[in-house]
Amino acid sequence: MIIDCHTHIFPDEVRKKREVFCQKDKGFCSLYQDPRAKMVGAEDLILSMDETNISKSVVCGFPWEDPELCSLHNQYLLGSATRYPNRIIVFILLPLTDLKRSERELDWGMEHGAKGVGEIAFYDRAMTDQDLETMAPIFRKMEQQNIPILLHTNEPLGHFYPGKGKTSLEIFYQFALLFPSLKILLAHWGGGLPFYELMPEVSTAFKNVYYDTAASPFLYSKKIYGIAKEIVGVEKIIFGSDFPLIGPRRYFRELEESGLSLEDREKILGLNFLKVLESS
Repeated sequence: MIIDCHTHIFPDEVRKKREVFCQKDKGFCSLYQDPRAKMVGAEDLILSMDETNISKSVVCGFPWEDPELCSLHNQYLLGSATRYPNRIIVFILLPLTDLKRSERELDWGMEHGAKGVGEIAFYDRAMTDQDLETMAPIFRKMEQQNIPILLHTNEPLGHFYPGKGKTSLEIFYQFALLFPSLKILLAHWGGGLPFYELMPEVSTAFKNVYYDTAASPFLYSKKIYGIAKEIVGVEKIIFGSDFPLIGPRRYFRELEESGLSLEDREKILGLNFLKVLESS
């Protein structure tokens, strides 16, 4: 079974009125103002999954600043799961500017079948210690209910691209220290954080941290699979494509060329994520 832990789908209204929503959210505009930036709906995702033999996909929305837009997107995600109950796993959005609204949204989403939260991202500013303090009650609640979270991370060096955020890697270390029982999935290889698990204190703090492979072909050579396995263990690596940014076949090809065993590839392509859900 292949599971893609990181995809994005958008309601028809957002896809058809891109310019309108760009005016409503600066972060959204930074990623999607270019008409070449792909947005797809649930049906497009299912078609791709069928073509690439992917059994299930986690669908994420966009971290809108407006709580109403978060709710709109969550309704679409959960509605899509209703239409494709055996194919789609929902990670809902939380409006992190509003604690009470986030708590209501979390309760509502979990009651309606969501399995996690994410992808949480800050595109027009950096996530700060103050954000962690403000939202601590909801993260503690997620800890207590074993609800995993997917966080956007990116490497601080290298080329610029739309969506390359300003949050320092230090914040994610603080996040793990503050909420040690929370299952944390760091997107995009954690922005290079696996390397720091060579430090014993970081490895201890990151006992419940996992790394997804989203956008890997755009960021790293295929050698990263073997290197990450050596540092953090293959059990902490989870396949995510960031579809429709990159199609799954490119990941499959790089994995096959990585030198990892079939057993290791099967763990990355689904078994590791199943264990995260089973322990949640």
